[in-house]
Amino acid sequence: MDYGTPAVVSVPELFGSELLTWVVVGLLLYWAGIIALRKLDLLPEFVGAQGPILTFHTKRGRDFLDWLSGPKRFWRAWANIGIGIAVVVMATMFVFLLLAAIAALTTPQPTGGIQQPRNVLVIPGVNDFLPLSATPGIVVGLLVGLVVHEGGHGLLCRVEGIDINSMGIAMLAIIPFGAFVEPDQESSKDASRGGQTRMFAAGVTNNFAVTIIAFALLFGPIAGAIAVAPGAAVGGVAPGSPAEDAGIEPNDRITAIDGEPVEDNDDLMAQLESSGDEVSVELDGERTATVDRSLLVTAAIDGGPVDLSTGDRIVAVDGTDVGTEQGFIDAVGDDHTATLTVHPAGDSEQTDTEVPIGAAVEVVHDEALDVATGQAGNVIIITAIGDERVHDYAALESQLADADPGDELSVVSYADGDRDEAEVTLGEHPQQPGSAFLGIQGAPGTSGLELNDLGVQLYPAEEYLAVLGGGGESSYGAVTDTFLGKIGLALLLPLIGVLGILPFNFAGFTGGVQNFYEVQGSLAALGDGTIFVLANLLFWTGWINVQLGFFNCIPAFPLDGGHILRTSTEAIVSRLPIEANRGMVRIVTTSVGLTMLISFLAMLFAQGWLAS
Repeated sequence: MDYGTPAVVSVPELFGSELLTWVVVGLLLYWAGIIALRKLDLLPEFVGAQGPILTFHTKRGRDFLDWLSGPKRFWRAWANIGIGIAVVVMATMFVFLLLAAIAALTTPQPTGGIQQPRNVLVIPGVNDFLPLSATPGIVVGLLVGLVVHEGGHGLLCRVEGIDINSMGIAMLAIIPFGAFVEPDQESSKDASRGGQTRMFAAGVTNNFAVTIIAFALLFGPIAGAIAVAPGAAVGGVAPGSPAEDAGIEPNDRITAIDGEPVEDNDDLMAQLESSGDEVSVELDGERTATVDRSLLVTAAIDGGPVDLSTGDRIVAVDGTDVGTEQGFIDAVGDDHTATLTVHPAGDSEQTDTEVPIGAAVEVVHDEALDVATGQAGNVIIITAIGDERVHDYAALESQLADADPGDELSVVSYADGDRDEAEVTLGEHPQQPGSAFLGIQGAPGTSGLELNDLGVQLYPAEEYLAVLGGGGESSYGAVTDTFLGKIGLALLLPLIGVLGILPFNFAGFTGGVQNFYEVQGSLAALGDGTIFVLANLLFWTGWINVQLGFFNCIPAFPLDGGHILRTSTEAIVSRLPIEANRGMVRIVTTSVGLTMLISFLAMLFAQGWLAS
């Protein structure tokens, strides 16, 4: 089930396609300028041009690499470890891209935001999930990643006796696009196959090492110096909501309700349950706003069982005026259906509609509820489990949490307005052995609607800090107790909102979310700004380096993985009881490379194309 576009937004969608257009125009003008300078022979000798990309060459640093390459046995052992890591990652990337392409071709779905081609680019403002405020951290992380990657190649060149013609960096406008080490071709051919493989693996080895170092520093002293500031963190405000009318904005903290201090997000919700239709809200401990609460639909299932849309207001239930979520539940009571008086968004006339009040779920084929009702694939509303009334999906989950596989439950549901009561024997959850499974996929909220009487969406500040090794509790439990578990979750943070795991993406302590945190402990003497800058640099350095490592391990030319595949294939073929030649190696490497390219393109474009 898919919700329509939520009315609650975290950050305005600045620029959108306009920004992308200006970026393209700027690049074209930049390219034209490079062509003109090259034709006029005004580019310095150390600057090369390949299309819109400038390469800056230097021979400096070779003496340093010669000195650093002194302990050759150590660096060979280091690179050998990298070869093992690279081979495992190469195989993983091959399988991942292949399975992703197969899924895209066999189960086409409308292309989601994360699958848009522009979101492959790690460019803030162009990529939907990377705000412009993250630019400094991303640029620094990218520079560090490129330097250590190519530095690793250069170092192992000297360890293996391969000469270096030049080194440098490639720039796309002002963006560091890549770095390079230019080995001497003849010298490279004379190196052993093992030496070449170690040289190609050294870059990704260094990227993964930098990832571990950066995240170790972030999860340790830096995140440990950051605490969640008191109050409820406002991540988003619904357009036309009571909060917006009162002047509440994203990145505000609600520090008190009617004069009572608010400790955190949960405390805000608890206080609102016992507050009236009009509340006094203190923001950031500095200013106060009066909010006239009203029940707003902030999200709704597309084509769902209830004909309401985002932006609609529920003003009465069975003739009783309601302005809060608790007032709504109280007005419904034990009735399974209710007549809602609705003020549609953008319409001055109120309408009445009778709807069942419960948990909206989609019935899974051949599972427990389908066996009892025959409603496979349909969206129905469950209003009761046994004698217990169910007002929303959270209540349904609570009722099922205490059940066991094999239990029999009476389930009351509505489909297309028709009531049904069935005895259901619970099955076993396919992904959680030992847990009961009703055979449903649920939508949060009431009857497929998310209701909010204030109009704010709360930012999970404590959750993000816990993932990054700071104080507080995480809903991921044991995962965040391990270093690798933290890294895995941290890598998801810039996309975690669009994946539906948490309500907002995390792009570092930037863009205003710093207001939700404060610096504490011995490092507080450095100042909030310094600690947040360090945290952002470490986060993006770790994030970018692991992405560079994985990307370069893709077994396709001209990436390092393609070269490692070639040398590894040569080593295997040379040991076979057949007359080996370059053609055999070329067949393997070309086949794998084309498979990767086709899989990558299919993952990006096939779902949207086939679904359309």
